[in-house]
Amino acid sequence: MEGSIAKHLLNSVLILLAITSLINSSSADTRFYPVPPNIVSTEFIKTSCSSTTYPRLCYTTLAGHASLIQTSPKLLAHVALNVTLATAKSTSAVMLKLSKGSGMNPREVEAMQDCLEELSDSADEIRRSIGEMGQINASNFEIMMSDIQTWVSAALTDETTCRDGFEGNTVNGKMVRSRIVNIAHMTSNALSLINSYASVHA
Repeated sequence: MEGSIAKHLLNSVLILLAITSLINSSSADTRFYPVPPNIVSTEFIKTSCSSTTYPRLCYTTLAGHASLIQTSPKLLAHVALNVTLATAKSTSAVMLKLSKGSGMNPREVEAMQDCLEELSDSADEIRRSIGEMGQINASNFEIMMSDIQTWVSAALTDETTCRDGFEGNTVNGKMVRSRIVNIAHMTSNALSLINSYASVHA
């Protein structure tokens, strides 16, 4: 009889220990694998980016701003423009440094200088679009949106012209072309998100 009671108590203790271990394990899993924040926002960004030409690039460049974008098509387009502008500016800085360095042939130097001008024009057009986006409202929506679409389209044309100047196989040419292609793809995505915002508002 006493042996049976002892066995029953032992089983109860083992079950209690197992439950405690499971609870602790669950707590550890929650601590080390938390539920991702802004999940609604990131899903909104992923869905919105799926309609762009370069959805993976769109999502990776914008997902980090989910808390700012939330589920706003306007903020999504606005952030896309800002991220594109920042990338264009950093690329211009790299190109300017390369153009002043040694090891480039005259053809590359000329192409680099032309590209810097095109990229400067592109950055100005994107900057103007960002300014307009910040002032857009119900009364001026159509006029300002038309301006924004025109400027971003012009920026994309400038970037394409810049890219086409680096058709060679030199190391510097390939590197610059790769960077410009990335900016052009980001600009294309931004334009797509702007067009989506315009269609939602219409």
